[in-house]
Amino acid sequence: MIRNVASGKSFSNRRDQTLAQPLRVLMVCPRYLPEFGGTEMHVHEVARRLLAFGRFEITVLATDRSRRLPRQEVVAGIPVLRVPSWPRKRDYYLAPGIASVIRQRRWDLVHCQGIHTPVPLLAMISARRVGIPYLVTFHTGGHSSRLRNAMRTIQWRLAGPLLRNAVSLIAVSPFEAAALTRHAHLGGKRVIVIRNGGSLPSPHPGTIAVPGRIVSSGRLERYKGHHRVIEALPYVMREIPEAHLQILGSGPYESKLYELARHLGVSDRVSIKRVAPADRRGMATMLAESSVVAALSDYEAHPVAVMEALYVPRGAPVAAVAQELVKAMSSPSLVDRAQLPSWDSCVDRLAHVYLSSLGIVPDSRGLRMQDTVSQTDREGMGS
Repeated sequence: MIRNVASGKSFSNRRDQTLAQPLRVLMVCPRYLPEFGGTEMHVHEVARRLLAFGRFEITVLATDRSRRLPRQEVVAGIPVLRVPSWPRKRDYYLAPGIASVIRQRRWDLVHCQGIHTPVPLLAMISARRVGIPYLVTFHTGGHSSRLRNAMRTIQWRLAGPLLRNAVSLIAVSPFEAAALTRHAHLGGKRVIVIRNGGSLPSPHPGTIAVPGRIVSSGRLERYKGHHRVIEALPYVMREIPEAHLQILGSGPYESKLYELARHLGVSDRVSIKRVAPADRRGMATMLAESSVVAALSDYEAHPVAVMEALYVPRGAPVAAVAQELVKAMSSPSLVDRAQLPSWDSCVDRLAHVYLSSLGIVPDSRGLRMQDTVSQTDREGMGS
């Protein structure tokens, strides 16, 4: 049975229900802004666009290892709740407070964002116990620890029974959908693929590509592969003397990257810059200044940070990486922007998944964000 969001009563699964009042959705994720990463940016982009529809009340529930962030606040119009998680300096995210928030029973739907920490597991268990429908977007990713990477498939298998009871499962790529179907033993359970968006506002006027600039974007962790671009840089410089690398991100691997650059004699050609999560125009400008963007992560389900990226298979020799970088910088871009997924298209599909998961169909107004958001507001969102 699914609760009628208009009356509070229950009704059997039907496809002819309309949305008489906003659907109350709790998005649960391990971290949220100002902590920054691909999943955090995904949640931020989709949550504010869903709010713009006027058909959804979105609340984000995240954890806080630092105990310094507000327990409640509003970020860009989005209500955010935070509960403490342990331990402070590890990414285990043990947060028993999640259960008490979900037990409030005022949610129509719980959306678990991510599958690789205890957070979604506790959220799924809690939602199931109080009879709230839940869905999951996987957001799988890599880790710098080989042991943690090896344990991922075990984690997914253990999560299988909870995932099979979700009203909907969402992957951000066909690869991710196939991997979870196999490792979590999902059987005939349908997995919907909704790709991440990648739109950004226009760069600052007058921005042009800087000759020889390579950009590598993402959190400073070993598995993100920034070190592989540094290792290739001396080879690239033989063909393109002005070649230099700008890494966009922050994280614990920063000192190791600078140390590697010094060891290879390219410290004057490597810079690391942190871009504030809210500075979308700044990110657009830095990407527009690149001659090529390199994405050499060991694992990404569907990377958010890279708009136009060079992919070289894991384990490729340094010289091969350098050759591909040189080739990319010497060739015109072949990317058709019209074919790239946008956050608007991502959210449009997600909104329909929310409604169909509860047996609700849109009313006669449909689900078009431009009904409630001005062009100026859309540019501010980064569309």
